[in-house]
Amino acid sequence: DLADLENRIASDPADHQARYDLALALNGKGFRGEAAEHLLEIIRRDRTWNDDGARKQLLQLFEAWGPMDEVSLSARRKLSAYLFR
Repeated sequence: DLADLENRIASDPADHQARYDLALALNGKGFRGEAAEHLLEIIRRDRTWNDDGARKQLLQLFEAWGPMDEVSLSARRKLSAYLFR
């Protein structure tokens, strides 16, 4: 349930598991940009969460979406900025 996950995040923005689950659900519903943004937010807040799980999942999504996909390209730039700042 997206609303439940969104409510959990609204009440605790550091609930990375809820944010991760929401990202997967959003991707499953075709909201790729929003999914990427939630994974990027986890990386921004705590890159090491779940053994670097958000970054690994994001890379899997990039592979599934294709290297020239607009969302992949945009999210890759943001990921690079987070990792190499």
